[in-house]
Amino acid sequence: MAEIAGVSTPTISRFENGEKDIQLSTVISILTVLGMNDQRHLIFPHPNERYDSIREIVLFTGQDRDKLISFAISSEALEDYFHGDRKDLLKVFQANRERIEHEARRKYLADGMKKDDLILLKSNDIGF
Repeated sequence: MAEIAGVSTPTISRFENGEKDIQLSTVISILTVLGMNDQRHLIFPHPNERYDSIREIVLFTGQDRDKLISFAISSEALEDYFHGDRKDLLKVFQANRERIEHEARRKYLADGMKKDDLILLKSNDIGF
């Protein structure tokens, strides 16, 4: 394991014994070898949201390196948590973009992928 992580055998021993004098970069290397370091990094670089009136959701996309991730937030969640009652839900999304993207990131990192590769945020997914 030391060779794969690019560290010395005594460093692995210190890590296993819970010693506190190990550099963060070394700990990250060891955790990566063990499959315990999440390499995903979701960003929302381009605002491209649109309202789907048939499904009553706002669709938007994020990006994890080269992969585009499709998201949607239900009109119910927009109404329940973002004061969307009888308002233009696209404008409600835009006014609350940062908080909604935070919730989308949280669900994505918690493996919220569906079979159709759409991550849907519903009222019970909102963490506040």
